[in-house]
Amino acid sequence: MIEFLEAIRDFTETGGQVLLVIGLLIFVMWLLILERALYLLIWHKNLRKDAVAMWKARDDRTSWYAEQVRSKMISSLTIKLNGSIPVIQALVALCPLLGLMGTVTGMIEVFDVMAISGSGNARSMASGVSKATIPTMAGMVGALSGVFASTWLNRKVKTERAHLEESLIKRK
Repeated sequence: MIEFLEAIRDFTETGGQVLLVIGLLIFVMWLLILERALYLLIWHKNLRKDAVAMWKARDDRTSWYAEQVRSKMISSLTIKLNGSIPVIQALVALCPLLGLMGTVTGMIEVFDVMAISGSGNARSMASGVSKATIPTMAGMVGALSGVFASTWLNRKVKTERAHLEESLIKRK
């Protein structure tokens, strides 16, 4: 366990402080993704069953008022289904931007080294170059994984909404 933490510390030192922010952002993003997946796979089913039972318990399912009740049920469950998906999508978009910020800060470090020691010292520039490339890579990895997960969540939400609309049929 100590070796694992030392490896993380070394990686963070190599990538710079921006890498810590990217790591925190990816951690929060994946917590939200897991929460949405659990909601879709477990908790939503109970709410859907309750809504279908309430709809089937109604005597009137064909009037204008019944259609409004049906629309309200579908809308409120859709809002719950979407939950934190917009936040997840914003975090996905933020990952590469933070990677770009890491690139800029790393290149500033390279230019500082070049200004102090001259342009020919490759060893002194290596630290800045790694601080420029590692955050970019981490931001892209986080964004790609988040894109796949948010696409799956969006597809699942659309499917669940369609199933809900089919379950709440209008006829008696």
